Amino acid sequence: MSVAFRRESDEEHLEPRFERPIPPGPNPVTARGLALIQGRVDELEALIRTPLDEAARTDAARDLRYWRRRLATAEPMPAPTGHTVAFGTRVRFRHGAREREVVLVGHDEAAGSDDLLGVASPLARALIGAEVGDLLPFAGREDALEVLAVAPA
Repeated sequence: MSVAFRRESDEEHLEPRFERPIPPGPNPVTARGLALIQGRVDELEALIRTPLDEAARTDAARDLRYWRRRLATAEPMPAPTGHTVAFGTRVRFRHGAREREVVLVGHDEAAGSDDLLGVASPLARALIGAEVGDLLPFAGREDALEVLAVAPA
């Protein structure tokens, strides 16, 4: 038989499943973020105890490894004072003609939300340390951001 028609198993043609990448740097979290991570670990541990097909079990185990690493490396941050933009603050700012309000949070807490901004993002880094009334450089413009309000989240 020709080698072209021989196949040991379907497994050899599947795409490899890599571990979920861990974001670089520290893992600061708010109290809410820590609770979300713990909740995700609890959900996945419960899921793995249920009857699953092999693919679903493999995916759940991979996700559980990610969330356990995130829980182990979580660094709860102190509550902000609200006078300057910092981790855990709610900040309202103007970027061009658009006003926006966000809360600066950890990477996992920010995922998939428009009003939660990961502290490692370029926009968050531009805002950190600012106070109400400050004009900040961003995206090549010296006065691209105007801080309108800062408060603890």
